[in-house]
Amino acid sequence: MNQAVVAVLDGTRARFFTLETAEFPEYESSPNLVEHQSLSNNVKELAGKDLWANTKTGRNRGSRSQGHRYDDHRQNHLSEFERSFAKEVETKIINLIQERDARQLLLVAEPQMLGFIRDSLTPHLPKTIKVQELAKDLCKLKPFDIHEYLAHKNLIPARKVVTI
Repeated sequence: MNQAVVAVLDGTRARFFTLETAEFPEYESSPNLVEHQSLSNNVKELAGKDLWANTKTGRNRGSRSQGHRYDDHRQNHLSEFERSFAKEVETKIINLIQERDARQLLLVAEPQMLGFIRDSLTPHLPKTIKVQELAKDLCKLKPFDIHEYLAHKNLIPARKVVTI
């Protein structure tokens, strides 16, 4: 079956969906966005004191109580945490594409995370996969709301509601 895989992610969470038609389309509304799994980036959820020895960045006191500033490169570390999370997401996407024999992939992510996942995922995707991207954070929405938004943007087909 020619299915679409939809990955919706931000820096802390990734959700994986497929777009599936109803078994009896004349009696059920379809296609439906069905959530299969989700991943959490636990590092982003940690409080500053759990992640760093010093919660304030760029300050130090000398022996004469005069402070001086420095760059402790925290942003580089945070970016590396996001790259690591992107690798985990890549593995889940590849597995879901293979399980479902999908031919389409829609990546929906906040802009920075979209860049990380694109860099990680693109070399490992089969050439037959059609990839679409949307730089938007929809991770906190319910599946129905995500479907409505993506259908409004013409990225996936709208649900056809059956009335009996």
